[in-house]
Amino acid sequence: MGLIIMLVIGALAGWLAGVIMKGGGFGVLGNIVVGILGSILGGWLLPKAGISIGGEFGGFITAVIGAVILLFLVRLIKK
Repeated sequence: MGLIIMLVIGALAGWLAGVIMKGGGFGVLGNIVVGILGSILGGWLLPKAGISIGGEFGGFITAVIGAVILLFLVRLIKK
């Protein structure tokens, strides 16, 4: 059940990151994949940076931040 929740949160985070990073998205399906990978990246990177986001929506916020970072990096590499 935890995996399904992680995938749903990652999908929503990818969609939101695509909205935040206008012009940096890859369509709905691509943003979902980026969101899932971004949630993994955010979950790894933010604690390393000493950032801890708690609360009810902490995991979602972490996923969105990770997805935005990932979209930014992909956009840099793509150019």
